[in-house]
Amino acid sequence: MAYVAARGGERAIEQSQRLYRERLGTIDAARVDEIGRALPWLVDRIMGEASLYAPELAALALTQSGGDLYEAVLLLRAWRTTQPRLAVAEPLIQDKLFIHRRISAAFKDIPGGQILGPTLDYSHRILRTDILEGAAFDPEPVERSAEPAPPHQPSLASWQKAQGLVVDFAREDIPKDDIPDLTREPLLFPASRAHRLQSLARADTGGVMALGYAVMRGYGPAHPTVNELRLGEADVEIAHPRGTVFSAGRVRVSQAEVASKAAIENIDLGFCATLGWNEVKIIAGGTLDLNAQHATKGSPFEEEFFLSHTEPVEGSGFCLHFKLPHYVTFQSMLDAMRDARRKQAAKASKAVVKEPAE
Repeated sequence: MAYVAARGGERAIEQSQRLYRERLGTIDAARVDEIGRALPWLVDRIMGEASLYAPELAALALTQSGGDLYEAVLLLRAWRTTQPRLAVAEPLIQDKLFIHRRISAAFKDIPGGQILGPTLDYSHRILRTDILEGAAFDPEPVERSAEPAPPHQPSLASWQKAQGLVVDFAREDIPKDDIPDLTREPLLFPASRAHRLQSLARADTGGVMALGYAVMRGYGPAHPTVNELRLGEADVEIAHPRGTVFSAGRVRVSQAEVASKAAIENIDLGFCATLGWNEVKIIAGGTLDLNAQHATKGSPFEEEFFLSHTEPVEGSGFCLHFKLPHYVTFQSMLDAMRDARRKQAAKASKAVVKEPAE
């Protein structure tokens, strides 16, 4: 596709940027901090789609973009590419996650028990319009439990494997330094499982939900049940050059395993995880992963289809580039259309001349 570059009009372009930023007003550290505290779930979504855990920078990107999520993700990804990579963290072990929320829709009495944690799943959706009239909404304090849940919970899939319900597939041991990195390597098809899960981890939440929902409604062979969903914090463990492994801090993570209801002999599991807390994304992403092995060409659950069409920066960039100048290609289309009309008119004129006189 060819299009001409826009020339001239530098002042107009500069003023258009000023007009955009004028609506945002003054941006300072206090405003960024307020955005981060007021919109934690949105900040988590941006971090996941940007492949960078940095709450303060994600809040800054959200503030600077005026709430345009695709622009915020692009800002954060662009910033990430300028930073050096100092080390590769140790793999995250599920049983070592510090759990805030852990539920299963497949089993009621799971080892370790159900932990509801922070959720609005069971609440009434009522808009508090009294706040606009001056009232303040102060959340009620959380009551401390006499027996708090253990901070670490066992893997439900491991328990299922012990019961013979889930096939324990052979695990491919890959040195951590050799794990493929989607932020540095292009996504090629057929994709490795590591690339597929990395792509889902930073995929657009809305796109993953739309395609996952299509699969759930019957366009895929495997209807999901949430086997286990976790919201937690993971220690980022790094090996010191002298050999000591230490924690450099914690990051919020989400992960979900979904089970197929079509199981006959064994339960098939799909998996999805991402930085930050984002339940709808990991459920839909796990559903796509579950169905990918049974995909047919052109279906919404085909790996190449859903991975290619849920990339937020490429998808939004391609859609928005159509508003840039395409004068040459559009003029070429008009020339072809006019030429076709001239040929059609000439052909019609010759046909009239050849008609015999009465």
